[in-house]
Amino acid sequence: MTNIKLPLNKVLLGDCIKSMDSLPEGSVDMIFADPPYNLQLQGDLHRPNNTKVDAVDDEWDQFESFAEYDDFTKRWLKAARRVLKADGTMWVIGSYHNIFRVGSTLQDLGFWMLNDVIWRKTNPMPNFRGRRFTNAHETMIWVAKDKDARYRFNYEAMKALNDDLQMRSDWVLPICSGKERLKNDQGTKAHPTQKPESLLYRVILSSSLPGDVILDPFFGTGTTGAVAKKLGRNWIGCDESAEYAELATKRIAKVHADKDLDLLRTESKRSLPRVPFGSVVERGMLKAGDVLYDGRRRYSAKVRSDGTLVTADFKGSIHQVGAFVQKAPSCNGWQFWYVEKRGKLVPIESYREQIRADMH
Repeated sequence: MTNIKLPLNKVLLGDCIKSMDSLPEGSVDMIFADPPYNLQLQGDLHRPNNTKVDAVDDEWDQFESFAEYDDFTKRWLKAARRVLKADGTMWVIGSYHNIFRVGSTLQDLGFWMLNDVIWRKTNPMPNFRGRRFTNAHETMIWVAKDKDARYRFNYEAMKALNDDLQMRSDWVLPICSGKERLKNDQGTKAHPTQKPESLLYRVILSSSLPGDVILDPFFGTGTTGAVAKKLGRNWIGCDESAEYAELATKRIAKVHADKDLDLLRTESKRSLPRVPFGSVVERGMLKAGDVLYDGRRRYSAKVRSDGTLVTADFKGSIHQVGAFVQKAPSCNGWQFWYVEKRGKLVPIESYREQIRADMH
């Protein structure tokens, strides 16, 4: 990497390809790109009451042909690939008009597909002409730089965000509206495709760390920067519009960034100190003879003084006994077993977390 200083937390005004070319190679940790969709609108769109729909008809979404759009896509993706770190990832969002063409180019350039994530809108714009299904979703493609990249995925953070359930690739979120929607001096929406902060929150939280650099080549009104700042990340935006850049800069300046990075970081369970179940017994949190149950009280086992469990016909670790009673190949005993306290079942996992807190 060269010694060129990164323009952190700034909007680079001008052509996004030239702006990215000005950055050092391998200098950003994550990219979120919301490129022109090439909607190919044919004339004005009207509602049944004949009022005009405020559709995307801006000059930046106008291309003469698919070939021209594909050439533009290839050029900006090559520029993005150059500045992305070897272990970085990129997200690209689009509609049915462009996302398949973008996906093909991503693969042609050597990016490695990780997921396609469907953003299902809770309040989509209806299909006024009644000639097609309501277009109620957009697609995000998440890629690593190549198939061998050791990319970041904050699995535990996403699981915690989803009530301790593994997060799926279909995200049900509302479109940007209400107070979140930026307005211009005329009181109308400042940008036709402003993305909701909730969408960027998941994207950035899932695949970056506090202090990382997030690049958005099509910055618009700065949703990526606003959420990046909120989550303790640095950002770089690119946009050709001075009006959008000014709106984004003012918006982000108002965002409060929490200085306590521990509140912004979810540790990977693999990085946490190992706690054997015997430590729970040693510390007197549980004692020999205490009975453990599964969450539905179908199975039970007694705690032994050496930290193993015993049933009527099997003895072993919390994991081995949990697998045995279920006739399963494996079991996470910390999550399977509970102890009764004052008539309620308490997960033994809580004891492990208490010990880890003491170790910290």
